[in-house]
Amino acid sequence: MQNKKEKLPARGWSASGGKNKIKIGWFSFSCCEDNLVIFTEILNDHWQEWKKIFDFRHVNALKSKNIFDEFDIAFIEGAVASEKHKKKIEEIRKISKKVVAVGSCAITGMPSAQRNFFNEGQKKSIEPLIEHFASFPKVLKVSEVIKVDAEVPGCPMAPDVFVKAVNNLVEGFQF
Repeated sequence: MQNKKEKLPARGWSASGGKNKIKIGWFSFSCCEDNLVIFTEILNDHWQEWKKIFDFRHVNALKSKNIFDEFDIAFIEGAVASEKHKKKIEEIRKISKKVVAVGSCAITGMPSAQRNFFNEGQKKSIEPLIEHFASFPKVLKVSEVIKVDAEVPGCPMAPDVFVKAVNNLVEGFQF
């Protein structure tokens, strides 16, 4: 169970203007977005401390006007199912210091990648969908497309594992 008293390490980040805050992005691809739901639930317990050190630049669930220019930490949930996904994930990698694959789909491709194991009849039956959505014939895990710096497993992820991963990443940022 999550330890609600666990706090991020004190580091002297500025709480004003976002200038010295850690820039965060959250991106969802082929998945059910259960990790995003857990992330927003975790924010209920950590909002007061996290808003002081994080600049939530791109989190569709939190903001309608997102910024896509640079990230200290980009969290990616979901598998890569199309060229559009691949290009976006490559863009995210280029402008991010750290990338975290979050959840089973991002880390293993599953369950989104279950169609990778379909027999010929099953593959034939979904061909119109693959074509219609411009999908890859094979679903990829994030690490098959870009370098991943950390992983948070689960479907959905365990809140305490996510908070521990965030704490470990924050330790690496000195401003």
